[in-house]
Amino acid sequence: MKASEVSRLMGLPVSTLRFYERKQLIPEQYISRDDNNYRVYHEDVIAFLEDIKTLLSVNFTIQEIILLINENENSYVEKNALVKGKIQYIQELEEKLKASKTFLADVLEGNARFQTPCKSVDTIK
Repeated sequence: MKASEVSRLMGLPVSTLRFYERKQLIPEQYISRDDNNYRVYHEDVIAFLEDIKTLLSVNFTIQEIILLINENENSYVEKNALVKGKIQYIQELEEKLKASKTFLADVLEGNARFQTPCKSVDTIK
């Protein structure tokens, strides 16, 4: 499939695909060239890019992702430590989000210390 189709399916600009290619984030196995020398992406690139989007969403940097997918760059121990660190980050984020959710529920109930009540006028007594 062409870059425009991958772009549409992934919701990514073509320029982002080109950036990923320049950074060697998309392995060569997912890209070939047709007779006119246009890039042709293998259909498996979609699942791969979904994984990349997931890694980016949990705060992996482009460089960390490159190191993670490059078999020659890092040892198993280094990759393991990187992934475990991100799992720890997610666990801490979950705790913060849970506390934020509890706080916002208190805001809705009018139990926050600083606020104007968020309850509708007819429910305030």
